[in-house]
Amino acid sequence: MRRAGLFGVPRVRPWSWQAFLLGLVVVATSAVLQGICVALGAKLYFAAFLPGLFVLALVAGVPLAALAALVTVPLVWWAFMPPFFEFNSLTSANADSINLFCLLAVLVIGLADLCRATIAMVSRGGLKHPGESAALNPQ
Repeated sequence: MRRAGLFGVPRVRPWSWQAFLLGLVVVATSAVLQGICVALGAKLYFAAFLPGLFVLALVAGVPLAALAALVTVPLVWWAFMPPFFEFNSLTSANADSINLFCLLAVLVIGLADLCRATIAMVSRGGLKHPGESAALNPQ
């Protein structure tokens, strides 16, 4: 892993084995947190997975976060939507939850990609025209 230069955010090459291992760890951790939330009575099926997707997209890139989002849908359908640990036909409310998660996942992953690009831009010195120094004021 190498550091991005801003806030000490580690970065992982997007298609490396470390990235896939990180994706597996993030999805598993989110599933454990979601299980705790369900045990406490929460009905928000995908709530714990969205922050994990943001962190995963920020650290490992968009492809891995998209793959994690695709893995999350059948995992939540199987483990957290009643009846538990069975694949049954979806109710309209469950289908709406999956559609909303897909929309939010696209938005969160896009936001993380913009943050990742901004971190890379700031670590290179920001936006400057060639031959112009940020320290000099042209006025």
